[in-house]
Amino acid sequence: QVQLVESGGGLVQPGGSLRLSCAASGFTFSRSAMSWYRRAPGKERELVAFITGTGGSTNYPDSVKGRFTISRDNAKNTVYLQMNSLKPDDTAVYYCQAVAVGEWGQGTQVTVSS
Repeated sequence: QVQLVESGGGLVQPGGSLRLSCAASGFTFSRSAMSWYRRAPGKERELVAFITGTGGSTNYPDSVKGRFTISRDNAKNTVYLQMNSLKPDDTAVYYCQAVAVGEWGQGTQVTVSS
């Protein structure tokens, strides 16, 4: 049974940082690319980061490039999203996805507000 459990969300002031984690189980983690998405109220789901199974390649949209960093620890079956210089527009529920199995976590809320 595939499980993805996100954590690390919370309330942060503009300009602050958060690190999200996604603990995976139930599949061969190192063989699956992983993605982070977000969904803000009233908006469509948006891909914010992608990483290959080995971690050798990453990709970001322009909206977060230079501020967000995705990484993974295949020994711990965990993918991370380091978010710096956060803006109110980054407020959303953040989800991780195991690309190879098409499964999603339950999401973690990130709120950027003063």
